[in-house]
Amino acid sequence: MKKFLFYSSIMLLLSSCILKDSPPELPTSNDGYLPIYLSKDEIEDISITTPQPLISAGKIYIKDQYLFVNEVGKGVHIFDNKDPKNPQKIAFLKIPGNVDIAISGNILYADNARDLVSINISKPTEPKVIDRQKDVFESQNYPSVSNTRFECVDNTKGTVIGWQKVSMNHYALNCYR
Repeated sequence: MKKFLFYSSIMLLLSSCILKDSPPELPTSNDGYLPIYLSKDEIEDISITTPQPLISAGKIYIKDQYLFVNEVGKGVHIFDNKDPKNPQKIAFLKIPGNVDIAISGNILYADNARDLVSINISKPTEPKVIDRQKDVFESQNYPSVSNTRFECVDNTKGTVIGWQKVSMNHYALNCYR
């Protein structure tokens, strides 16, 4: 009887141990992410357009009478800020894949997917790309969120500039992070 209790106690203790190399728990959500691709020509198409709705604001810079507001993934909103209580939208600078901006003097520096572009903004409604440093940044090979499923990146489709949240019921999401 003592042996039975001894071995039963050992079995009980061992059954509560967790292996260090156990696989991660997979997400239970039905959501995942699909990469959003653009071609090289689409990415390099930096242009000024009419004002756009502000949806996902990033950094904000004030230069002279202008306000520059980053729209994550899309570009930069330009406001006339003569009256700070009532800034007026005047234009949108489309920079595909843009996540971050900085301004020094009359130059706006922005990531453009994998490239770093320098844009002369001395005339904010007539910006001019003056330099492009290629492949400065890494590709977005996975979404910024963790513990999720996503479609693996296929570089033959273009460069990933963002991720779209989708229901796994309609897509085969074969990668995990």
